[in-house]
Amino acid sequence: MTGVDAFLERLDPEMYVVTAAAGGERAGCLVGFASQCSISPLRFVVWLSKVNRTFRVAERADRLAVHLLTRDQHALAVLFGGSTGDDGVDKFAHVPCTRRQDGAVVLDDAPAWFIGRIVLRADGGDHVGFVLDPVESGGRAGDGEQGGGRGPLLRLTDAVAITPGHPVD
Repeated sequence: MTGVDAFLERLDPEMYVVTAAAGGERAGCLVGFASQCSISPLRFVVWLSKVNRTFRVAERADRLAVHLLTRDQHALAVLFGGSTGDDGVDKFAHVPCTRRQDGAVVLDDAPAWFIGRIVLRADGGDHVGFVLDPVESGGRAGDGEQGGGRGPLLRLTDAVAITPGHPVD
């Protein structure tokens, strides 16, 4: 194991569901590579695997929706991380969702989400980074605050046993 491997093994990032819609298609996947990448202007980047159907839809999209999940939403993580639309699975048929005016698809039960306008695509190897300018946000009601439904966030260690719906190499 290299020093970088040991470093990365210590990380336990949040997991996100990213959804994309374009040309009458919609797709979504579980993502572990994502982060705020600028303060001013505020920017967020999500990295999508080139072998993932969501990537192919996102290539044609103007906006992406990024959703946080809580640990009690593990089944939602399994749906978006362990199945693929390439096999004809309509993940959105299994969860309440809303198509926003701009075409983005938002998962209604997400405790927090935002829609971001794609301002840059950066090829990083086997993943492409989609740099997003947040244009709208919200979340599940729960405790009277926007983005309610608080609880421990779903992290990589919670999702590591999910078998990916697409090849990872």
